[in-house]
Amino acid sequence: MLKVGFIGLGTMGFPIAGHISQSYKTAVFNRTTNKSQKWTSEFEGKVCESIKDLALKSNVIFLCLSEDKDIEEIVLGSDGILEHLNEGTIVVDHSTTSVDTAISISRELLKKDSIYLDAPVSGGEVGAQNGTLSVMIGGDKATYKEIFSILECYSAFHKYMGPSGNGQLTKMINQICIAGLLQALAEAASFSKKSGISSKDVLDVISKGAAQSWQMENRWDSMIDDQYNFGFAVDLMVKDLEIVSKFSKKIGANISVTETIKSYYEELQALGAGKLDTSSLLKRLDTVSYTHLTLPTKRIV
Repeated sequence: MLKVGFIGLGTMGFPIAGHISQSYKTAVFNRTTNKSQKWTSEFEGKVCESIKDLALKSNVIFLCLSEDKDIEEIVLGSDGILEHLNEGTIVVDHSTTSVDTAISISRELLKKDSIYLDAPVSGGEVGAQNGTLSVMIGGDKATYKEIFSILECYSAFHKYMGPSGNGQLTKMINQICIAGLLQALAEAASFSKKSGISSKDVLDVISKGAAQSWQMENRWDSMIDDQYNFGFAVDLMVKDLEIVSKFSKKIGANISVTETIKSYYEELQALGAGKLDTSSLLKRLDTVSYTHLTLPTKRIV
């Protein structure tokens, strides 16, 4: 029988754990206890007072945390999961981390006859709430099949991507695509607003053609309305793109456009917008002033 533990009840983890709890007995732990208490007011499950308590009660542990250092602390740190987990425990990590961290933690868990799956997700806060996430999984394929039924609780699609680290590698590619889409969307929305055309009418038309995307469907209206206090934070995108940047240098990949967009997000951080949704790239365009150059009529040799 699968006994589920869930650590990390943030924007994504809170609803994911909720979906799981509707089909499996679920124990939760969060470093700030008020989130755990809020979760149990909405869903059925047990709040654990410590990681040890959760690890001893679970044979499948899900993680949904912010950064590599958080994962390392929760899993490998003093009084962490590794110290207390039962033999044969499966740890499923929905956090976005580096490939190196995923591989390192997988090796450490194998020493305890346990399995680690790096399983980052895509679909945002809306996808987590609606149970329609896409999950990309690296690690042991047979273990992936063991948790298939749990993944079905909150995902519209999940796929095994290969050995440890390949889930995170896939997520990097995902973030490259999203960064480019959001910058293009911000420029299109800015252009639309400044032109005077009805931006909502524009969405009605172009969202039915080749320009359609998840970002357009879910972010265009809120961008036009200058609403950014939700969703995936700029701070987290900068963290993710930094992981992408380092890995691109390691493999010799040219991601010049992504690097430029990363710098735009860093500008937003400098403006104090680090907690706003990543679609706030439009706010940067509205903030930055441009000098329009008059080009010479004759070619200068």
